[in-house]
Amino acid sequence: MSDPVAEGKGPRILVGTSGYSYEDWVGPFYPPGTTRRDFLALYAREFPIVELNFSYYQQPEPRMLERMVAQTPPGFTFALKAHRSMTHEITESWEKDIDTFRGGIRPMVEAGRLSAVLLQFPHGFRYTPESRSRLAALCGKLEGLPLAVEFRRSEWMKEQVFEGLRQRGVSLVSVDEPDLPRLLRPTTVTTGSLGYVRFHGRNKEQWWTGDNASRYNYLYNKDELDDWVQRVRQIMEGVPLLLLFFNNHWRGNAAQNAREMRRLLAERGLISQV
Repeated sequence: MSDPVAEGKGPRILVGTSGYSYEDWVGPFYPPGTTRRDFLALYAREFPIVELNFSYYQQPEPRMLERMVAQTPPGFTFALKAHRSMTHEITESWEKDIDTFRGGIRPMVEAGRLSAVLLQFPHGFRYTPESRSRLAALCGKLEGLPLAVEFRRSEWMKEQVFEGLRQRGVSLVSVDEPDLPRLLRPTTVTTGSLGYVRFHGRNKEQWWTGDNASRYNYLYNKDELDDWVQRVRQIMEGVPLLLLFFNNHWRGNAAQNAREMRRLLAERGLISQV
């Protein structure tokens, strides 16, 4: 029997991690002695996509992204997190900041290597008329790019919001994170041409008190990943491309879980055998 996924006739699923440049991955994922300059090339030998987080902290520079494209094989793609001046630290120069961001990512866009721009909003981004106007303006300024929006508060999970995203062709990010008040539950709702899932881990104890490393100290077990297979099937019904990113990056957990998820999806015939 032919494999419609392998033949490119079905929706594509790309599995990767949120970030790749972690020193504590040397040993658990990268071979001992690997230097930082070799991380991306080694990562791209195994995974077809990566979500870049550095672009939240510093505006992406064209030459840097040109080098990243050159270090990866044809077909490898990137998702980039929007700079914090666009989602977290809004000032009067926000339109100029967006122009700077668009200019910085141009080499990746022109190379056909950009799968998504992630607009991740803070927990304090409430469902208010002001916030809704801010979101609409931001999406308008970024029109033409493959946008995906991640909310941090459950109050945004409304049909009115979904319909607004659909009208703009913007994708909703589904998250797996601790079961805590006001946080989002996983969803299979799709609003744009992308399915986009981020696995943050379920570390309840350190979610609010931990730092950027310990908060994501979590390793999914097989049953937890297996529960996602049916959700993946449902998401695939509405989009031609689904991106799965593991953000539980502590000591290589993300890479281990990405491998396990890829294997489970292959066993179910949802991606070609790996």
